[in-house]
Amino acid sequence: MRYLRSGPRRLQTPDMGAPRTKMVGLRSGEIADRNIRVILEAIRRHGPLTRMELGRHSGLTGPGITNILRRLAEEKLITSNRRNGLGGGATATEFALRPEGAFSIGVKLRQRRGEAVLIDLSGQVHDRVYIELDPADKVDLVHAAVRNMVDRHAALPIIGLGIAANDWTEDQSDQIAAMSTIARPYVENECTASLLAERTIGSSGREGGLAMIIIDDDVQAGFLIRGIPYSGVHGRAGSIGEMLTGPDNVQLNTVVGFESLRSRIGDQAFTRLLKGEEISSPLLSQWIREAAGHLLDPIIAMAGFLAPSVVMIGSDLPQGVIEALIHQLSIERRDTSTRPLLTPWISPMKPASFSGGGVALGAALLPFLNTLLLPPASA
Repeated sequence: MRYLRSGPRRLQTPDMGAPRTKMVGLRSGEIADRNIRVILEAIRRHGPLTRMELGRHSGLTGPGITNILRRLAEEKLITSNRRNGLGGGATATEFALRPEGAFSIGVKLRQRRGEAVLIDLSGQVHDRVYIELDPADKVDLVHAAVRNMVDRHAALPIIGLGIAANDWTEDQSDQIAAMSTIARPYVENECTASLLAERTIGSSGREGGLAMIIIDDDVQAGFLIRGIPYSGVHGRAGSIGEMLTGPDNVQLNTVVGFESLRSRIGDQAFTRLLKGEEISSPLLSQWIREAAGHLLDPIIAMAGFLAPSVVMIGSDLPQGVIEALIHQLSIERRDTSTRPLLTPWISPMKPASFSGGGVALGAALLPFLNTLLLPPASA
C-alpha cells in the first residue's frame, strides 16, 4: 500500500520537549513555519499575487518572501506566470496556488454510515465514497475504505487523513496508525469540521460569529467566534439535541433527529431522501413544521447570547428540505400564538455551503491546516 506523506518536513514544527505553557515567543523554526503558512494562505485566498502584493498581505520583507516562494515552488505547491502591466507597461511575476500539489482524505463517521472524500489543496473533491459501518468493526471498515481510496489514486501526493466523529477515541487512532502505513489521523468533532470547511473554503464571511446546526441522527451545533471554533468545557458547547423545546417541552432530538423523520415518512422515503432525492409528501411537510417549531428555541438562544452573523443548517437531507425548514422557521418566528413576544432580532439563517454540512470536507482539511495552511487561531 502506498504511503500517505506526512507533509513537507520543513513545515512540521519539531517537538523540543519544552513545556509550551512556559514558552515566551516563537522559536526560529516556528517563525519560519508560520511565515510559510502565511504566504501560502494569502496565495490560496487572494491569489494570484505578485511579490509586492504578497508583502502587503503578509507584512514580510522582499527577500523573505522570495525564499519562501522558492521553497513552495520546490514542493510544487505554487506556480508562477507573468502578469502583463496595464496599457502594455512593465510585467511582474505572479504566484498562484497549485491545487494538485497536495491532496488529503477526510472521513465523516456516524454510528452505521460514513463518507470519505479526497480533496486537493483548493478544496475540490476528486473522489467520494459512502461507507456502511458496523460499530463492532468500525476501525477495520474505515481503514479499508481509506486504503482503497489511496490505492485508486496512487500517483497523487496525499499528505494525510482527517476524521470527523463525535465518538472516535485515541485508541482507535492508534489502531488505524498501527494497521498499515496510513499516518495517524487528525480528529475533530463533526460540527468543528463543518465550521472549518465553511471558514476555509465556504461562502460564509470571515467577520462576526458563525453558528452551524447539523441535523442527523441527533441535532448538534457548533460555533465559530472570531474565526476560532469554540468547544466549551469538555467539548460540550452545542449539545442542543438534549434541550427541551417547543410548546410541548420535548427533547429536540426526538422531534428533529433522523429517527423522528424516518418514523414519520417511512423507511423507503427516508432512504430516498438520504440519496439526495427531492420528494413531495404531506408527512414530510408535517415533519418540517414540527421540526421548525422546536428548532427555533435554540436558534433564539444563540441569537440572544452569541449574536452570530449567520446560523447555517447542514444535513445529509436534500437542499430543498433544508430550504423549506428555514422558510418554516421564519414563519414560526412570527407566530405569536405559541410565543407571545416577537424576537427583536434573530440571526439570518441559510443552508450550509456543502452537502452533509461539509463535515467530510472539514475532516479532509485537517491535515492541510496542521501542515500547510494557517490554523483557525492564526488566520
